[in-house]
Amino acid sequence: MKTIKIVLCQINPTVGDLRGNSRKILDFYRRAVSRHDPDLVVFPECALAGYPAEDLLLKPIFLKENASSIQKIARTIQSPPAIVGFVHTQGKNVYNSAAVLGRSRIQMIYSKQSLPNYGVFDEKRYFTPGTRDGIFYIKGIPVGLSICEDIWQEGANNPCLRQSKMGARILINVSASPYHAGKLKDRLSLFRKRIRQTKTPLVYVNLVGGQDELLFDGRSLVLGADGNLKLLAQSFAEDTQCSVFECSESGRLEPVSGPDNRNKTMGKIEEIYEALVLGTRDYMEKNGFQTAIVGLSGGIDSALTACIAQDALGKERVWGVTMPTRYTSKGTYRDAVRLSQNCGIRILKIPIEKIFKSYLESLSPVFRGARPDVTEENLQPRIRGNILMALSNKFHGLVLTTGNKSEISVGYCTLYGDTAGGFAVLKDVPKTLVYQLARYANSKDGKNRIPESTIRRAPTAELKKNQKDQDTLPPYDLLDTIIQRYIEEDKSVPDLIRYGFDKPTLTRVLRMIDRNEYKRRQSPPGIKITPKSFGKDRRMPLTNRFHEF
Repeated sequence: MKTIKIVLCQINPTVGDLRGNSRKILDFYRRAVSRHDPDLVVFPECALAGYPAEDLLLKPIFLKENASSIQKIARTIQSPPAIVGFVHTQGKNVYNSAAVLGRSRIQMIYSKQSLPNYGVFDEKRYFTPGTRDGIFYIKGIPVGLSICEDIWQEGANNPCLRQSKMGARILINVSASPYHAGKLKDRLSLFRKRIRQTKTPLVYVNLVGGQDELLFDGRSLVLGADGNLKLLAQSFAEDTQCSVFECSESGRLEPVSGPDNRNKTMGKIEEIYEALVLGTRDYMEKNGFQTAIVGLSGGIDSALTACIAQDALGKERVWGVTMPTRYTSKGTYRDAVRLSQNCGIRILKIPIEKIFKSYLESLSPVFRGARPDVTEENLQPRIRGNILMALSNKFHGLVLTTGNKSEISVGYCTLYGDTAGGFAVLKDVPKTLVYQLARYANSKDGKNRIPESTIRRAPTAELKKNQKDQDTLPPYDLLDTIIQRYIEEDKSVPDLIRYGFDKPTLTRVLRMIDRNEYKRRQSPPGIKITPKSFGKDRRMPLTNRFHEF
């Protein structure tokens, strides 16, 4: 019986690290050959350059070194052949391509035909669409090769459909598909649709790892011609999996499940938590930071951020900083200390009351006659931001900001205060989801790292006496629903009113969202976990007089 063994190499490259990525590709290739004796080894889209390489692709020297790197890899690979995603140049044209390497040379190059230019994607800025059919042969069997967006296109624009009509008996799609919650379900639905159209098994190899605000979840997979899942690689981790295809009596090639098919799908909350952990770890490590610094308020956002940082980096690499003032309650201070003890992280106590008084005294001649307002409140987070950044400078750590998507959406944050930092772990996490993730953080290791009093306490910024978030904002469950409909689903005001939202509340929330774009533009990057995050997903003008309300 004829068999074909294909190894899926799900790797975590670093954008621009051509040498490091080349070493990784060859290391995984050698490991795959040693362990599985395959007929083909497959790597993801842009495995060599990393994804997205953005304006590196406009640098001739980068393109030249990328071309040299793929040639060096090709010279090393004899048999079996390998598919490696890389950036191909031909004259003035630049292509998002995959090379079939073997016998010390590039045997075929397929270039992506469908270039996404929506949401976080900007490929038409850099790439020229390819035209080649993408058919190559393994043991005399025709195989169709496509890249990411190619398989998502409908009708005549889909290379996979054309390849199946040309006789391809296995379809291979190499991808750098960014994560958001529920993405695996979306992929499976689309892939099964393509399989119903082509009646051909599919091998899908995806990138894994964090790149700035984007996260790639891996979860490479193999689906049979019946649409059944035969193999699933790990979530949020590098992995190597082998799929064996057998030729049936009818001549159809079908993947068979093997001993490596043990990875499980995750529940939604576990999935998001692990995404945040990987995104934080990769941003820290790929940018050379050893220590994460988190301002601990005793509230749930900073507590969750500290837990994620601990899981990403280890307790020795996380510092908590508590900076109490006259408005800090004994309960929140106690919870900050208990959290640090439960997590085993270092905690620094730096009271800022004297500094706060000094600011008030220095400003009193100028402020004389003006009533105290949010100005005095915001002095406190700005003092805290200065202290955290001083620690960052002195000890070469990265400040992790703790604001969530709900607060950032409506501007319930202080510019140059609690927005001061290098990476915003919860930037795309709504407040209601923060509570679910906090519960998960407590359950995952069998101990409550986050004190129960932190979870149960009404959210408060503690910038004035008896302050509560809900003094300024609608209840978070209502606010998060409006944000989801307006930002992520792009619903209009008439649509939102039909959903039953109270018009005065709706108008107030939308006005806050629209007027605080300038704050979001100046905030640090954070991990995308929803279908539409702030940043590349949503690019609103700062100067804008169009409003729906």
